[in-house]
Amino acid sequence: MDKIDSIEELNDPKFIKPIKINYTSHNKKKVWEAVISHDSVAILLFHTQKNAFVIVKQLRVTVLNTTKTNGDMYELCAGIVDKNIPNIEIAKEEILEECGFDVETKNISKIISYHTNVGISGAMQTFYYCACDDSMKVSEGGGLEDENIEVLYIPLEDARQFILDEKYKKTTGLMMAFYWFFDNIHKK
Repeated sequence: MDKIDSIEELNDPKFIKPIKINYTSHNKKKVWEAVISHDSVAILLFHTQKNAFVIVKQLRVTVLNTTKTNGDMYELCAGIVDKNIPNIEIAKEEILEECGFDVETKNISKIISYHTNVGISGAMQTFYYCACDDSMKVSEGGGLEDENIEVLYIPLEDARQFILDEKYKKTTGLMMAFYWFFDNIHKK
């Protein structure tokens, strides 16, 4: 079972930078606490032979800290933009690292970019779509050595029920991506 052992303040953070923003709004001086964080990419993968979405499940300690019982989250394949390469290349790398599919960038379509975590960081996430099949599978995925990512397949016929089932902790990005798919790829 996962559990929080301790919490301490960061002195030299690696991925985020806490800041205080002093600003003026409607002629009134105000203050806001925020975090500078990396932008990110998220990819909705659809396995055409399995007729299923390819998603990941991983521990998110922030959710564990909130729930105290279970921090496992169901998410899109995703990653931070921490290299000086095009976002689509980062998306390709994340698909390979997390899900084990070696896809060509020409098969990855940008859908939209939007702001996330707007109450604390306002970072930009770029959402992509990519169809895949068994011919592209080159590894089991699972992420990098310090990650523990489980690759899951959600059958298309179960996806709508999955979205609304609260026993599965999901990101809003995953839910939005499924609805995008229903409206744009799999119209009924």
